[in-house]
Amino acid sequence: MATAFGGSNKRFGHGPSPLVRVSLLVLLSVVIITVDYREGHLDRVRSTLSLITYPIQLMVDLPSAAFERASESLADRRQLLSENRALRSERLELSARVQRLESLEQENERLRQLLQSGARVGERLLAAELLQVSLDPFRHRVLVDKGQRDGVHMGQPLLDADGVMGQVTKVGPFGANAILITDPSHAIPVEVNRNGLRTIALGTGDISRLELPYLPNNADIRPGDLLVTSGLGMRFPRGYPVAIVTEVQRRPGETFAQIHAEPAAALNRSREVLLVWREDGLPFDHNPLMEDMDDAGGGP
Repeated sequence: MATAFGGSNKRFGHGPSPLVRVSLLVLLSVVIITVDYREGHLDRVRSTLSLITYPIQLMVDLPSAAFERASESLADRRQLLSENRALRSERLELSARVQRLESLEQENERLRQLLQSGARVGERLLAAELLQVSLDPFRHRVLVDKGQRDGVHMGQPLLDADGVMGQVTKVGPFGANAILITDPSHAIPVEVNRNGLRTIALGTGDISRLELPYLPNNADIRPGDLLVTSGLGMRFPRGYPVAIVTEVQRRPGETFAQIHAEPAAALNRSREVLLVWREDGLPFDHNPLMEDMDDAGGGP
């Protein structure tokens, strides 16, 4: 009986076969899908399920999203650094170009001033450029880039746009040495432009000062007077600006007044200069009358 009942339990306890179960599930799915497609009864269920599963999806996607953001941030940072370097380099290049343009503009302005200065005088002019300046504070000497091949000669006047700078002391094939009017060993004959009073202006070793030591206390000279070349001495033609009187001290009991003047030329700033010839191209110290006098007095 037990066996029979046991066998009977196995027979009645045996459910549908797997194929039947699968078929039923498929049929049920088709029915649910059809009903949902036509009626939309499961939309709320899907919304609820999506709301429940969203945090899970977010947590699953979080590592990959964080990695992508980090990669993008690194790439953006590298790109920004590269762009910053390129912009800094471009800015430096543009700054250098702007500085060069400013320098060229200032140089052109100085050259225009030189040309205007040359138009005011009747002599032949040649523009030159300073190549070297003496480093000795008490020897005011310069080297210019014009020499014998350009017709430069000893004693030739040297000007800038504002006035007399000095004169040539030594000439080479491709350059010439010149002494400035403020050198302690230099003297230049001048006259007061206001009244024609003549004297000698001596260099002091100070780039901004000349001395006029040979005028008496009662001389008609005052601060602000313009000193120009007198033409005496046969080195400089007459009428070139030399200096402006800055100080006149008259001391009782002394024979000569103490007079200081400031050079009209920008001796410590000018880079472009002018070399001057007479209209006939001869040196200013060339004087046929003096030659005739020398010939007349030099015979036996």
